[in-house]
Amino acid sequence: MSSAKRYMITAALPYANGLKHIGHLAGAYLPADIFVRYLKAQGKDVVFVCGSDEHGTAIPIQAKKEGTTPQAIIDKYHPIIKQNFEDLSIQFDIYHRTSSPLHHKTAQEFFTKLNDNGDLEIKESEQFYDEEAQTFLADRYIKGTCPNCGFDGAYGDQCEKCGTSLSPEMLINPVSTLSGKAPVKRLTKHWYLPLDRHEEWLRKWILEDHKNDWKTNVLGQCKSWLDGGLQPRAVTRDLDWGIRVPIAGAESKVLYVWFDAPIGYISATKQFCLDNNLDYNVLWGDKDTKLIHFIGKDNIVFHCIIFPVMLKLHGNILPDNVPANEFVNLEGDKMSTSRNWKLEMQDYIDDFIKKENGGPQMADVLRYYLTTILPENKDSEFTWKGFQDANNSELVSIFGNFVNRSFVLMHKLCNGKVPPLHAALLDEKDETLIADIENTKIAIEKNLENYKFRDALFEVIDLARKGNKYMQEKEPWIVAKTLEENPQNQQLIDNCLHLCLQLCANLAIFINPFLPNTARKLCRMMKVVDKMLEWKNGGRIKLLSVGYSLNPPELLFRKIEDEEISYQIEKLKAGLVKADAASVSIEAKPEVANRKAQIQFDDFAKIDLRVGTIIEAEKIPKADKLLKLQIDMGDEVRTICSGIAMHFSPEEIVGKQVTVVANLAPRKMRGIESNGMILMAENTEGKLVFVNPDNKVENGSGVS
Repeated sequence: MSSAKRYMITAALPYANGLKHIGHLAGAYLPADIFVRYLKAQGKDVVFVCGSDEHGTAIPIQAKKEGTTPQAIIDKYHPIIKQNFEDLSIQFDIYHRTSSPLHHKTAQEFFTKLNDNGDLEIKESEQFYDEEAQTFLADRYIKGTCPNCGFDGAYGDQCEKCGTSLSPEMLINPVSTLSGKAPVKRLTKHWYLPLDRHEEWLRKWILEDHKNDWKTNVLGQCKSWLDGGLQPRAVTRDLDWGIRVPIAGAESKVLYVWFDAPIGYISATKQFCLDNNLDYNVLWGDKDTKLIHFIGKDNIVFHCIIFPVMLKLHGNILPDNVPANEFVNLEGDKMSTSRNWKLEMQDYIDDFIKKENGGPQMADVLRYYLTTILPENKDSEFTWKGFQDANNSELVSIFGNFVNRSFVLMHKLCNGKVPPLHAALLDEKDETLIADIENTKIAIEKNLENYKFRDALFEVIDLARKGNKYMQEKEPWIVAKTLEENPQNQQLIDNCLHLCLQLCANLAIFINPFLPNTARKLCRMMKVVDKMLEWKNGGRIKLLSVGYSLNPPELLFRKIEDEEISYQIEKLKAGLVKADAASVSIEAKPEVANRKAQIQFDDFAKIDLRVGTIIEAEKIPKADKLLKLQIDMGDEVRTICSGIAMHFSPEEIVGKQVTVVANLAPRKMRGIESNGMILMAENTEGKLVFVNPDNKVENGSGVS
């Protein structure tokens, strides 16, 4: 480890617009927590900051979906995300929020300093404007047809079907999500950060100064941006939600979220320093502070190019390293919130930690498996079978088994006390185990200090594996059968179990950064204080005093049964089906009389299904997939737009009875108000078929 006086560790600020999944956990927060716990075990001066990112279009968009306000959204999700991290033993020194007055003040002062120093540019440009809503439109407020795959629900920044990054100008037939009308272009004035002025020093700082210590995926993405030529980037935008630009005449503008969010690290540090009577300037202004950003790969450019420019202009230290991870996929597919193909932290907490046989140890099980599959250099994959195998075959059968056997045999063969070590009787196997303990500490250090968390954890579990092999070769339970004839053989038993118990103590130290709850449980079993977990104690074989009584063994980990895994896989598949059925986005509308209350998709169980008959059908111009249907619902005729034009001609479906989701609020589709959704199924040939009653029933009949 370098000679830095102190460490500033940051983890990417999660958007407070919804629950976060285990891909987020593996990307930034778990590796950061492991690294921080390792540094603190070494006695290093460390501050670990994070917090909720509460601005940007993601917040008001979620507010619209939930029929509430942006403030209500962040007040809802901030405490949930904070508690999720705590339940999974992610231990920040402070978890702040960018809606705090301190952050608003800090971000505005940051902007003002750059602006006053002439480090920003003012430019006029044409941007999309909704004349009916009378507002400029952020990219996420614009939808249209993807030029890459033809999906007609692509956003102005990305197509969520094919994943292509887009701009509003690239969309075919773009419309505002606020009014459903085609936007126009209008001139607007904004402040820009001229990144092109800083290309020279960025190229040297990244590609030369850090070519040997930054990850190849980080260097590669930075090089691609630099080779493409940097362009000025807007730091303000026309939105209602965000931090107001502190300049007269710019009251309608806010700081762009990419500009204000990383300043959240600084405002969180300020709050931490205020709470602990520390000097903020030492942490962000002293060259002896090592700044490290833990992020996912989608944040590389912001943390390696844009934020460093901001920091340099503001007079702050630059990051020493940005060990970005790739993405974690789930059961063979990319995690997707919109498709409900995800494992949220809250779901894991509810199903494993809060259950009767759960507790903090199940947090460690997730931490363990995620660490073994961390996407350090390429995308990795979470599978429930892999999760089960990691727990049952490694934590239970190797790590837990070794500890349990050591304690059981100590109580059975050594009166429940740490036996003495008879140095004169040490043999080659004993000496090898002692060397293995010492060498494991060195290997873990080397890997952690190079951000190789998977390899570091392997060293820990491999040491437990070596302990099992050592015990199996020594067979103290067999030696015990010879004691009547050869009482001196007790010394051989003593040596074996003395070293096994000292190995248990070392395992507690080595596993602590990864599985902190397991380390503390081991300390309770050994009747030692947590101070023993200090890193300097690792690699030694004199951690437990001879003659010291130890507690009876406790199982460190429980076996995970097949039924639990089957349940999780079925739950995942059911969630995807539910999301597919609810794939049409909707807007709020008053309830329909005598029917169930208007629903949000999270409350899909409240769905109101009714039978109707298609009485008219016609194709919608310039929409290859959409048919406009008139459906007799008994007490009314509904207009419904349905994406079935690739499967049915208008004339062949007139007269068909269909099942209608009757309490979906309407939305504009190609300028037509669609009032509901018909249910369809897909057969084995990929052909859509109607979900309708076997026998003709009265229109408007409920389906249950």
